[in-house]
Amino acid sequence: MQSWSRPPVPRLVDSGFGRGPAVRVFDTARGEVVATEPETTARLYVCGITPYDATHLGHANTYLAFDLLQRAWLDHGLDVHYTQNVTDVDDPLLERAEATGVDWVELAERETQLFRDDMTALRILPPRDYVGAVESIPLVVDLIGRLESTGAVYRVDDDLYFEVRAAESFGRVSGWDEATMAEIFGERGGDPQRPGKRDPLDCLLWQAERPGEPAWDTALGRGRPGWHIECAAIALHHLGTTFDVQGGGSDLVFPHHEMSAAEAELATGEPFASAYVHAGMVGYAGEKMSKSKGNLVLVSRLRDEGHDPMAIRLALLAHHYREDWEWQAPQIGEATERLSRWRSGVQRPTAPAAGPLIDELRAALAADLDAPRALAAVDRWCSTDGDDEKAPEQVGLAVDALLGVRL
Repeated sequence: MQSWSRPPVPRLVDSGFGRGPAVRVFDTARGEVVATEPETTARLYVCGITPYDATHLGHANTYLAFDLLQRAWLDHGLDVHYTQNVTDVDDPLLERAEATGVDWVELAERETQLFRDDMTALRILPPRDYVGAVESIPLVVDLIGRLESTGAVYRVDDDLYFEVRAAESFGRVSGWDEATMAEIFGERGGDPQRPGKRDPLDCLLWQAERPGEPAWDTALGRGRPGWHIECAAIALHHLGTTFDVQGGGSDLVFPHHEMSAAEAELATGEPFASAYVHAGMVGYAGEKMSKSKGNLVLVSRLRDEGHDPMAIRLALLAHHYREDWEWQAPQIGEATERLSRWRSGVQRPTAPAAGPLIDELRAALAADLDAPRALAAVDRWCSTDGDDEKAPEQVGLAVDALLGVRL
């Protein structure tokens, strides 16, 4: 599957500012801020969209968080190998296609392209590997085969399930108790009440063909992959075991990231990811913004209304990535005003020296991607006079490189 175009990222080291510090992020599994410690290449997997509707601000908030992580890693002198999936066959997509009378393939392609367009406009760094569920079916079949050899796969009718208790690590990512897991599992795509399962929390690996639904011929029979095994298979194939960061929204902590990690770790005998990093939820009208509820503020709609994509980006950056927050209409106006101040600031003939500000920006991102702290530093620089003729251009490059905001 084709990714989107990559924006240029200035290298501050080429302008004499050295390299940024190592990055620390909050690891959900350990419940604390930890160092990311890649040697030369940072490996990142972020769960992608199910393309049955347009990109909303909750999506953008998540992918912007991991864009900041990539930029901080690049500034530290690392290469970045970023992989993202697209769940281009799944129940929500098929249900939306049927409800709207649109072919499911056409719907997936249309919404995936709109997502690419939104990511391009927001200057989100693209993944190296952008992989659809359909094209990854051979990887899924292979991984299920490896799990079958451990005895952790069983049949319910013609479907294949993963026995979660076979993985000693199950529960480590979320740290949740049994009651919480059982409550949330059914709300987020699980089927705890299905007869024939060994454990209510066991998750679907392979769904046998259903009448009127897409299916593929494989060694497992005709069917299609489950959600969790899809991401496990794609990540292991493209990034290998124990990559640096598994990312996504906080609503993926359980069951998705918990299940994916358990499946991968049982199959390989190695830790799946070194850290599990999660972005907060964006609300609107009193509830979490979600496609199922329809309370969406769409990136494409804001763009169509004439809002500068850099203002949209700044509106999101005004909140720490792990924060749960609610979108309010005035926020885009506030971000537009900030963008105007910043653009005026880098168009001055002279300004305060860039070095101290760059140090502040780097320190903010290194400390768990603290974007609000970084924005406040740029605000102060823009409101202060100075006599350095090179600083305006240098700060423009630094804001682009580190925050992804083109001034």
